[in-house]
Amino acid sequence: MSSENVQTKWSQFIPLVSVFFFWGFVAASNDILIPVFKKAFDLSQGQSQLVSVAFYVAYTVGSLIYMGISYLTKGDIVNRMGYKNSLALGLTISALGTLLFYPAANNASFPLMLSGLFIVGLGFSLQQVVANPLAIALGPLATGSQRLTMAGGINNFGTTIGPLIVSFAIFGASTATTTDVSIESVKIPYLFLGAAFILVAIFLKFSSLPDRPAAVLEQEDVAIKPAKRAWQYPQLVLGMIAIFVYVGVEVSTASNLPDYMQSNLGFETQDIAPYISLYWASLMIGRWTGAVEAFNVKASAEKLLKFFAPYLAFGVFLLVNAIARHDLTPFYVYGLIILVLIAGDILSKGNPARMLLLFSGLGILALLIGMVTDGMISVYAFTSVGLFCSTLWPCIFTLAISGLGKETNQGSNLLIMMIMGGGIISWLQGVVADATNIHFSYIVGIVCFLYLAFYAWRVKSILNNQGISFDRKPVNH
Repeated sequence: MSSENVQTKWSQFIPLVSVFFFWGFVAASNDILIPVFKKAFDLSQGQSQLVSVAFYVAYTVGSLIYMGISYLTKGDIVNRMGYKNSLALGLTISALGTLLFYPAANNASFPLMLSGLFIVGLGFSLQQVVANPLAIALGPLATGSQRLTMAGGINNFGTTIGPLIVSFAIFGASTATTTDVSIESVKIPYLFLGAAFILVAIFLKFSSLPDRPAAVLEQEDVAIKPAKRAWQYPQLVLGMIAIFVYVGVEVSTASNLPDYMQSNLGFETQDIAPYISLYWASLMIGRWTGAVEAFNVKASAEKLLKFFAPYLAFGVFLLVNAIARHDLTPFYVYGLIILVLIAGDILSKGNPARMLLLFSGLGILALLIGMVTDGMISVYAFTSVGLFCSTLWPCIFTLAISGLGKETNQGSNLLIMMIMGGGIISWLQGVVADATNIHFSYIVGIVCFLYLAFYAWRVKSILNNQGISFDRKPVNH
């Protein structure tokens, strides 16, 4: 059966997105830990970015372990274990990492904190290898990137509330005036997080998720070309670099934002959380917008939802910050910036290559504005990078694994390996900031977006030569 004729399997897709939530919760919470650790352990900006390095390099180490075991056992371990078992194992590994936060907090040990984050990241790497291609496979290929975008929207609900919860755990109520940093208060939310990992692992084990998605089996059955190793596909090799720089600019923009707001604008550490929340909520806003096409609704309804979805997501951000008793006044103007996102999404017409090119250009523009301005205008500009990064992951991932057939799992693993860019690029920007200043350091992000624009241009012709096009979409009824 052609994948074009099947509908999204919502009963399977909905349980899957729970793991996307946790990835976002932890990743965004790191942006609160960075300034806290910097002050508590008296670190430079470059040293403080070791938080990002430990977490994101774990993805690469986990991917290498995955490849090594698959090579030694002469078979893909995910196909052997099954998708559900692999997800459950990944969640269990991450839960073990959260346990290290207890002794690390009690002993005020920065290395032990980094070790805990590293192990959490190891578990996430296995989850990512399974969950991303699975999200694409649970429905027609033509809406695969939109489905992955929708999962990313759930991920970014986690990123929106993560900084607020962790900030509250460390500093207490937003009205608190103390600037003292309590390392011991970090351990409680992470112990609760570990318990949640275990519960979700049990839930997924007994869910209706397939052990091997039919779409991957179908690609194997109809494959005409001789089998290749995944790295022999140019769309994947260039896509690996694209994932590296994409995750790099996404993470580094946020992880260096607290230092910019403290050193240039005079913000206190405990007052930065709403802006970190806004950055990651920006990704949620964009991904909810991009996910509209996955519903296969009438064209008129789709156009309406393109305007409704982003402001619904923005409303979620305002709501959670209102509950946290933060002043919402500085954020209302951001509603105007969202219109740029909506226009870009409409112009892309759902084509992942076109969307990648357009949004990379907008990302460059946002960073340039942030670098040449001061005050809150620069903060809004840097924060809007989240809007323009929002749909790039599913675009790159979908383009990179297209046409890989039975090499899809291997290709997915290679892409997950490159998530280390989140740590490396963040550290690099921190080093540039130490050598120059934090404001100028955002030039690193511009270089990343320039490569993404190149990949968008190049991959279109690569896929066209292989007979793969994303311009053909199912007809809305």
